[in-house]
Amino acid sequence: MMRFTVLIAFLIWLTPLAHAADPRPNIVFILADDLGYGDLGCYGQQQIKTPNIDRLATEGLRFTQAYAGATVCAPSRCCLMTGLHGGHARIRGNKRVALQATDVTVADVLKRAGYATALFGKWGLGQADDAGSPNKHGFDFFFGYADQTHAHNYYPTYLWRNDQKFPLPNVVPSNPAWKFGQGVATEKKAWSHDVIAGQAIDWLKANH
Repeated sequence: MMRFTVLIAFLIWLTPLAHAADPRPNIVFILADDLGYGDLGCYGQQQIKTPNIDRLATEGLRFTQAYAGATVCAPSRCCLMTGLHGGHARIRGNKRVALQATDVTVADVLKRAGYATALFGKWGLGQADDAGSPNKHGFDFFFGYADQTHAHNYYPTYLWRNDQKFPLPNVVPSNPAWKFGQGVATEKKAWSHDVIAGQAIDWLKANH
């Protein structure tokens, strides 16, 4: 059976599925922007209940000596994906900079090890039509936002499914001041997080 990996971006997952006799683990990696480790029950939080993440920690591996690669999303994701210190990483800020063909990601390495790979959520390291596309950096499947500016809108008119736009029924007026020419949704019909989570669950079921 083929192993699989999922990387979820606003969540980030790597999820491989192993043959029963294969000692290599399945991997689910969740990267959440603006979430401190102290916000989770498994790290001592007592005010906010996080039972599902706490269960993942109990059944999986909990890191107690780890640091984000940067204080903002794109360079932090670049460090995570490439394993490089921020001083050596290609992306060092939240400008629209893409990974290049020579950059090796953890998904590339896992794919060579027999994992099938997928990424859900926010990528932030390139667009569908350039060298930084997640499909060009080890991911068999991608669904979500290509970059952090687009991800500011939780009710966008589209998300990306690999290198194709996946239309959503939200109504967003044109606004030249916005990078994508769109402002705030006036008709909110599909919350992006629910759509992304649904795609992730479908992929996991199809690849289990």
